[in-house]
Amino acid sequence: MASPIFPFQDRQHQLSRDRISATSRVVSIFGSDPLDERHRIKNGNGKENYDGNRNRSSLVSETESLERKLVRKIDLRLCTIAGLLCSLNLLDSGIIGSASVTTIFEDLGLGVGNRYSISILVYTVASVTFQLPATVAVRIIGPRLMFSITTVGFGIITMCTAFITNWEQMVGLRILLGVFQSAIFPGLSYLISTWYTRKEQQLRFAFLQSGEVIIVGLGAFLNYGLNHLSAVGGLTGWRWMFLIQGLITIVVGFVTYLWIVDFPEKSHQSFHLLSSEEQAFAETRITEDRGDVEAEDFAWKNCIVHFLDPKIYAFCALFFCLNLVSTSLSYFLPIILQSGMGFSTDQAILLSAPPYFYAVLPVILSSIVGDRYQLRGLVIIFNSICTVVGFSLLGFSSQVTVRYVGTYLATGAYVSNWAAMNAYQTSNIVGQWKRATFAAAITACNGLGGIAGSFIFRQLEAPRYMTAIWVSIGSHIMIILIVAILSLHFWFANRRQGKGKMVIEGSKDFRYAY
Repeated sequence: MASPIFPFQDRQHQLSRDRISATSRVVSIFGSDPLDERHRIKNGNGKENYDGNRNRSSLVSETESLERKLVRKIDLRLCTIAGLLCSLNLLDSGIIGSASVTTIFEDLGLGVGNRYSISILVYTVASVTFQLPATVAVRIIGPRLMFSITTVGFGIITMCTAFITNWEQMVGLRILLGVFQSAIFPGLSYLISTWYTRKEQQLRFAFLQSGEVIIVGLGAFLNYGLNHLSAVGGLTGWRWMFLIQGLITIVVGFVTYLWIVDFPEKSHQSFHLLSSEEQAFAETRITEDRGDVEAEDFAWKNCIVHFLDPKIYAFCALFFCLNLVSTSLSYFLPIILQSGMGFSTDQAILLSAPPYFYAVLPVILSSIVGDRYQLRGLVIIFNSICTVVGFSLLGFSSQVTVRYVGTYLATGAYVSNWAAMNAYQTSNIVGQWKRATFAAAITACNGLGGIAGSFIFRQLEAPRYMTAIWVSIGSHIMIILIVAILSLHFWFANRRQGKGKMVIEGSKDFRYAY
């Protein structure tokens, strides 16, 4: 039989299969008896019979209740700390962005030529270089140890930045920062994808992004306050930004060891997380969804072979195009507000925060829709259109208010697309090392987009920054085209698999989500 034409029809079929398997889950894992005493009924002769329909309905309801409880527990332990770690990772761009409108250019000589862009570039190059081995290390060493060590490490580096005296020292520390932060985004994306079923993932990536943008937004207010500590203790305002936020990061690094979870099959190694029955239930959920709970023995060939899958290059291109925008806005938004729209230093720092708070709304709403109806490609296309509109307002309007509204649309849309694109790729691959390889490769290309994005805003083009405007618009038109082609391919592949003409991802029961 051919697969359903519309994604929400696929979802209805999946929900039916979930209900059918619910009884076997509870019986096999929790030892529940289908003939539960609560569902005995008496017939006219006073003898007891069993109400099978009522029993099955109650058992399915019990399973769904247990599943919700399990997912909430994982959300609390994983999404919270993951969002915090990614936020601290992003705070680097927030600190540099806020510092860029203070005295850091004069103090370190960053205002000469492209030195500021170079300091951003070297960080990204270092991060991209180490992302694949760092992601593999998350699997081998374990998330608790890996993320706690790297977080404490980049906290120390951030704190040390407060005491540098020239731009060469800035470049050296940013290379080290890129190395220590290389595991954060791909490692956490990989870890999240192993815990949740495909129909749950986009909302979890949205939780991750929401935590990030809220803290990044609050970081702008923190930077505003720290900038007013200038001359206190002999340190200028931008030095206080690096010092305080570096100390905060170190504290979070130690907390990470106790709070973050391990992989599902090793969750018993986590600190007070799941009972043995809950761990078995968590593994069963993933096995039923895609059958890749256990990882094969590590060998580099188990990673490298996945570069033969054309999907990896399509997903890499999507993230490259996306990060052209996200890097340019995150690093340069205060500069755009100051030199492009005429705001003062304090106003530029403060006004860079609200677009991030607004971004929580579209990322959560679009992810709820995406998960509920299993719509991936259409959500990405809608967000990309919003980004194009936002940059058009920023670039072609003459009114400051309209241009500022454009930053809201662009920020909300690209943040939403980060969650949507992650769900798009994790929903369409199977296998632990494949997930690790895709996560690392995609984050690396995301970083390469950041390298390009660091050069598209040119000070000489203020206040319009037309190169950045046209590149950002063009990149999102490219995203729309790639997603359209990829989703059409997924649709045809599902139809062929439904007719028995091919096998997707090595499983006859697997279907692409588009």
